Amino acid sequence: MSSKAIDTPATQRAGVLEWLKSLPPSERRTFVACVGGWALDAMDVQIYSFVIPALISVWGITRAEAGYLGSAALLMSAVGGWLGGYLADRIGRVRTLQIAILWFAIFSFLSGLAQNFEQLFAARALLGLGFGGEWAAGAVLLGETVRPEHRGKALGTMQSGWAFGWGTAALLYALLFSVFPTELAWRLLFFVGIAPAITVFFIRRYVEEPPVYIAAKSKIAATGDKPSFWEIFKPPLLRITVFGGIMGMGAQGGYNAITTWLPTFLRTERGLSVLDSATYLAVSIVAAFFGYVAGGLLADKIGRRLTFLVFAIGSGAIAVTYTLIPVSNTTMLILGFPLGFFISGNFSAMGAFYTEQFPTRVRGVGQGFTYNLGRALGAFFPTMVGMLSNNVGLSEAIGVMAVTAYATMAIAAFLLPETKGKVLSA
Repeated sequence: MSSKAIDTPATQRAGVLEWLKSLPPSERRTFVACVGGWALDAMDVQIYSFVIPALISVWGITRAEAGYLGSAALLMSAVGGWLGGYLADRIGRVRTLQIAILWFAIFSFLSGLAQNFEQLFAARALLGLGFGGEWAAGAVLLGETVRPEHRGKALGTMQSGWAFGWGTAALLYALLFSVFPTELAWRLLFFVGIAPAITVFFIRRYVEEPPVYIAAKSKIAATGDKPSFWEIFKPPLLRITVFGGIMGMGAQGGYNAITTWLPTFLRTERGLSVLDSATYLAVSIVAAFFGYVAGGLLADKIGRRLTFLVFAIGSGAIAVTYTLIPVSNTTMLILGFPLGFFISGNFSAMGAFYTEQFPTRVRGVGQGFTYNLGRALGAFFPTMVGMLSNNVGLSEAIGVMAVTAYATMAIAAFLLPETKGKVLSA
């Protein structure tokens, strides 16, 4: 691991993002590429949540079917993450990142051309492959590039790119659905998803493989001891793989249960218009940015596991308040900030935590599989919300599934070892 400097007292007293200035140019370029890639990835994925009411109206699909479409992308993203991690260990983190970004951009665009439920289902499922692969490659790349004392902050800030992508999707939603008829607006929203393809050119030119990965490849070539995908299912890594996946399921499941159905909840159960619901979402999206950054700072300050506990408890409590307790629309607007803050901050420490749990030789596949095992299991939560809502109502379904998910996350996190400050080696 390349590490030439540590925090000085002056740096520690500076602003929360002052640490970025201490990074050498190669680390900053990698940071920008990973944050940008994740933000655009988020935009493409979150676009679907805004399209759900239009599909229900134009195509007449049920809430359960809308849940199937959301779960298709999330479930296939797990496969994409596993595949992305495998490729990252073999052809490199940077090349895999480029392939993943190009893949999900193309299939987001093709989603807008769908003529029926089956075609859209296929497009969203295939988009999921790139979605999962992007995180797997990007998180490993950034985790290996940035020095230990900044790893949590770097990956937490990378996660904040999701808020920018989510916000961009919300702005485009408000604009397009206000200007164009619903029958056309949802297609145009998907067409915008081709934009992330542009970032591939920046990554190809300016981003390099991490030194620790290059050293590990040289070591493998010299010894002939090639890594196997199955290593992560053998002791001592099996425990990390299992409980890491369960922890990820809790975070992903709770987040998916809330954000997939939030626009529909605001429109149908709270009776808000397109522009009004966009305002409510904007509060949560801005809060998400602060949640991601705060989670990264806490991860480097108090450790990964305690950070998970703080955000899981906060997420469960605010989810119940937001969805199950009768409050005025003004109060809901205010509650949108802690909602976005906590459900997003859950992910800040995950990139660093998973990076530190696996050895370099299988870090890509280990991190990619474990995180995306959680994503695969969490992918069923939007469907379960849709199905449960037919019996108990949408707000109750969201609240119940969210609390279940975050309780699971908190328990699993404390069954894994703390890794704060771990130095990576080949």
